[in-house]
Amino acid sequence: MPSTRMTVPLLDLKIQYAAIKPAMDAAVQRVIDSQYFILGPEVAGLEAEVAAYSGAAHGIGVASGTDALLVALMALGVGQGDEVITTPYTFFATAGVIARLGATPVFVDIDPETFNIDATLVGAAVTRRTRAIMPVHLYGRVADMDPLLATGLPVVEDAAQAIGARDDLGRIAGSMGMAGCFSFFPSKNLGGFGDGGLVVTQDAALAERLRILRVHGMEPKYYHPFVGGNFRLDALQAAVLRVKLPHLDNWSAGRRRNATRYRSLLAEAGLIGTVVPPADVLGHIYNQFVIRVPRRDELQAHLRAQGIGTEVYYPVPLHRQACFSELGYGPGSLPHAERAAAETLALPIYPELSDAQLDYVVDSIAEFYRN
Repeated sequence: MPSTRMTVPLLDLKIQYAAIKPAMDAAVQRVIDSQYFILGPEVAGLEAEVAAYSGAAHGIGVASGTDALLVALMALGVGQGDEVITTPYTFFATAGVIARLGATPVFVDIDPETFNIDATLVGAAVTRRTRAIMPVHLYGRVADMDPLLATGLPVVEDAAQAIGARDDLGRIAGSMGMAGCFSFFPSKNLGGFGDGGLVVTQDAALAERLRILRVHGMEPKYYHPFVGGNFRLDALQAAVLRVKLPHLDNWSAGRRRNATRYRSLLAEAGLIGTVVPPADVLGHIYNQFVIRVPRRDELQAHLRAQGIGTEVYYPVPLHRQACFSELGYGPGSLPHAERAAAETLALPIYPELSDAQLDYVVDSIAEFYRN
């Protein structure tokens, strides 16, 4: 048993806030003083900065990561009768936005090592109704993009968990497909004070269509060439995110450092094999550090009793959700996704964790498997 009990939350944003509090408070006050709360110069500044950071030509701020995915598909004309190929192992929004447009999500199984969509299986899923492919760069690791891009179909990258992540060729998440979609939910590596999102693209015409769609399809004012939605990003979130963005590389490096220490500690404890950590991949930003383990639920309960926060991402793969039952995916139809849902557990990985906290987490895991 670990010698001294401590508390290790899954995420503690108070530490991050304390380190940059004066700048954050000043940014919030600047918005209040301006009384300019929706879109405006703060949003325009963030759009330009995130686009440059992500290697894209254009950025379009929206109200959430979900809205980023939704408006990107709307801009591509996805609708009733279309199909969009995606992964079954991700947050619900990825498939939810497809269904909301009247299209059908077509689920392709995952690569069991990366947890991302198995790109080698995508070609066989393409039909005459396929309108787009939506890979997810899950947990901050870039999906295998080249086979997807080679299909010639529009690719919308769900990079909600992967801002700043790179693949082994140095390409940045969100910059490779027709559009890349980010979330600024508070738990993300770059998180706001609430919901927020952004779409990046290299295509100027698509960027303009996205800007129009986010304000009810209005251009000019009170004239509507399209039916859009209210997807606007507010200035307060943009101001907060602009303060945080210059720190993002250091924060992501801290997560990588913690991931390296986890792997070392797990190996020293003789747990590799029982516990399978994510592979050490250059460019992974570790929005989550997700291990694969036997007796996952029992381990989670044990860690909770030791004061350690964990999370199961995701306990039910999307093809097995009740709302998609009509699609006909039975048990075992996508076995790698189903196995991941049963075996994976996210450990605390935020950059401010101390070595002592990481030691305590691994010692507690070792205690569980010894007993």
